[in-house]
Amino acid sequence: MKASKHSPRALLCSVLLSIPLFGQAETVNWTNWLTGQISKHPDVMAATEQAAARDADAEASEQPLYNPELSVGADRNGSDNNFVAGLSQTIDWSDQQGALKDKAKLIRLSAEADLNEAVLAQTSESLFALVEWRAATRAEEIAESQQHRLDALLEQVEQRQQAGDLGSTDAELLFLSLSQQLSELAQAKAAVDQAQARVRELLPDWRPQDGGIPGHIWPALASRVDNDNLLDHPSIAAARARWQVLRSEAEVVSRRAAASPTVGLSGGRDGGENLVGLTFSIPLNVRNNYGAEIQAANRRSLEAEARFQALYRKQQYDLAGARAAWKRYDTQLRRWTELSQGRVQRSADLLEKQWQVGDLSTSEYLQALGQRAESLKTGIELEKQAQLGLIELLSQSGELITLFQY
Repeated sequence: MKASKHSPRALLCSVLLSIPLFGQAETVNWTNWLTGQISKHPDVMAATEQAAARDADAEASEQPLYNPELSVGADRNGSDNNFVAGLSQTIDWSDQQGALKDKAKLIRLSAEADLNEAVLAQTSESLFALVEWRAATRAEEIAESQQHRLDALLEQVEQRQQAGDLGSTDAELLFLSLSQQLSELAQAKAAVDQAQARVRELLPDWRPQDGGIPGHIWPALASRVDNDNLLDHPSIAAARARWQVLRSEAEVVSRRAAASPTVGLSGGRDGGENLVGLTFSIPLNVRNNYGAEIQAANRRSLEAEARFQALYRKQQYDLAGARAAWKRYDTQLRRWTELSQGRVQRSADLLEKQWQVGDLSTSEYLQALGQRAESLKTGIELEKQAQLGLIELLSQSGELITLFQY
């Protein structure tokens, strides 16, 4: 398989239509856009070129190992013109080329796994950034709404203070709350700016009006992978492929240590006589039997195998941890949603009415408004963490690269 046949778009885009979705057409359109953006990122482009280079390395390994050699010589001895021409060929006696062809197949698998790993990482980071941006913009909206409400409240307090309904303490309390809200709004806007810059770095053509991850995408994101399927995870597949490449390299080194004979045929004229010659040569591995090279190659293969096993074991625990964390946040988000049921949204007007009629003091009203804002921010944070947890789970399971294919 050529590297050009598994571009980032191809890696990201082949299975989505088989997943039952609602709003399927919109999902495919957004997925097309996302995969196009990911393929434009320099890190993915670099990984694509690296895969193409390794594919060329694999093709080079499949070429014949030895070229024939042509030799020509001439001299003059008295009145005789002497010449000789020969053709020789080294024979791949130990079938090094067979081992190199096996290695080439594994190089291609390794290149594809490494590219998959790069695309998975870029997809995960991009989705993380979109979730963070969306949460930051919602927190900014709450901060702005809170400030507008406090501004309006300040006008009412000043009017009621002039009418003698409220004392100066109420105005001072409101001033302190408004001052604090100005700081919170500045922090919220700064968080949006930072999140927005991060998304633009990851998705070159993204604009704020493009929004975050559409709501119709989330129903498609469900994890079905267990530990038995983790061998397909790009990171695990890449580590396994690296081990297999080094194992095949050890076989190549072992076969290369075996002597390869060279057979030659020559012909010419010498002193007016026709000459025909046959030569045979073979290296004598007496002073160096290449045992050290073989041992080093085998050790590197064993090292790669141990690293693969360690990464596979770690991935199992990472997957279990990601699944547990997502379930915790998802459970708490559902609980918060059940508890709020629109109460938080309606509470602001209710609190203002109670303050207007005197059921709430100004300090109680300001405290209640602050608690309402904190509750809204809690919902945003829970939703953000649940979404980030789901993306992390799908990243740790390796399904993210499959779910975002078209």
